Amino acid sequence: MIKERGKIGTFPYSTWYINIVSIIISAILFFILNVFSSHFDFQSQNAVFKAGFKVNPSSQNKIDNIDSNLQIHTKEEKKDWCLEIPSIQLNASIAEGTTKEVLDKFIGHFEESKQWMGNVCLAAHNRGYENNYFAEVKRLKEGDKIVYYYNGASREYLVKKNYIIQDTDLSCLEDTEDNTITLITCVENEENYRRCIKAIEKK
Repeated sequence: MIKERGKIGTFPYSTWYINIVSIIISAILFFILNVFSSHFDFQSQNAVFKAGFKVNPSSQNKIDNIDSNLQIHTKEEKKDWCLEIPSIQLNASIAEGTTKEVLDKFIGHFEESKQWMGNVCLAAHNRGYENNYFAEVKRLKEGDKIVYYYNGASREYLVKKNYIIQDTDLSCLEDTEDNTITLITCVENEENYRRCIKAIEKK
């Protein structure tokens, strides 16, 4: 026996019709919630060395989107992302970001810099912490080799400059046409300065 369809005003409806409409509405709501969730679930760029890298007001816009919930990759997850400097017996894993939480365990990668082509920028502690990976970078001299491993590939660089910069000088983070690597760390007892090592890809 076929039941008659009811009416709401002049609009006919049935159990089948209501079920279909409910499914469509649920699907639309699920899609909207997922879009908004993925939109806000991102890691924003970190433009400064968080372990004391000060920024002047004119540079503030570059770091407005720092993500305090930065995901830290373990060595197992990022075992092919690391840095090796034979002359100072350095071999350490790299993780995304330069917050204290990252630098306490890893060499940190400046999020706004490149990861392979262009200028790869890295930072690490040099004293006073459990892991002081850049403790000896002050000894690096022109021609010393730096080996960078990323995503199953490796690249060799040769040190070009080892110099001191103001803590507000972010020009060293700018991208380059040549493949370069930039290492940044604090200067002992000089809180307003940073040590910067620039190396260029070995041809």
